[in-house]
Amino acid sequence: MELRVLRYFLAVAREENITAAAKKLHITQPTLSKQLMALEDELGRELLRRGKRRVTLTEDGVFLKKRAEEILALADKTESDFKFKEELVGGDVHIGAGETEAVRYIARSIERLHNVYPQIRFHLYSGNSEDMRERLDKGLIDFILFVGAADLGKYDYLKLPAVDTWGLLMRKDCPLAAKDSIEPEDLRNIPLLCSRQSLIQNELTGWLGFSFTELNVVGTYNLIYNASVMVEEGIGSALSIDGLINTEGESKLCFKKLVPSITADLVVAWQKEQVFSQAAEKFLLSLQEELR
Repeated sequence: MELRVLRYFLAVAREENITAAAKKLHITQPTLSKQLMALEDELGRELLRRGKRRVTLTEDGVFLKKRAEEILALADKTESDFKFKEELVGGDVHIGAGETEAVRYIARSIERLHNVYPQIRFHLYSGNSEDMRERLDKGLIDFILFVGAADLGKYDYLKLPAVDTWGLLMRKDCPLAAKDSIEPEDLRNIPLLCSRQSLIQNELTGWLGFSFTELNVVGTYNLIYNASVMVEEGIGSALSIDGLINTEGESKLCFKKLVPSITADLVVAWQKEQVFSQAAEKFLLSLQEELR
């Protein structure tokens, strides 16, 4: 498969129309149609359902779309890594992170580095640890900021001198808002929004003293901002990390820590024996300096 043809395929998937995609790509419609049919012949699968006005993806087409996005992202990242001459340090550093105040360590490292090497660009990806781990393992990002329990056996890493604390994000008019902290029994009979990360669910089971399945989980989330809107609208209260949502002033929300306390360690990890680009290597040195 040629990268050029994969870009053609993704353009058609986005536009859902071969003629419109051809205009965006600045090629003729017959040329694009021929390339797509050749791709289907090469793979031995039908990728597109061609309607009169709209093109849709088959199941195999959906699978290829995801893989093509990963392949092209890695190809673009590799090209960027090679683009700058040795005497001019520049390029791209890709960092994945869960939501945490500790991202400030990364921000300060970036700020220090950018003052010295303004040609370096940084790309931040937000998501839970499972999403970011997949991107790291596929080489789509250089570093990951893990929040909480993580299997670090196949990574090198730096531990940050901070921890995150779990608690309950709720409306200020919730009966539990009058409490100083939240205990396991407080969660039994209230609607809850919980992180989709399986590791925190496992950790909560140990803290609860009863099965996580006994909780009334009405929904899950992977990033807390949208979940906080659900909390504001009365859908339920959210199990969350402290410091991510403003609960001061006129905010409708408040945050109470869990007791006994549940804390999450924070580490920045990368693949073992990783061959870094110059830009990624400079970032790691800057982060190490920040943590001294």
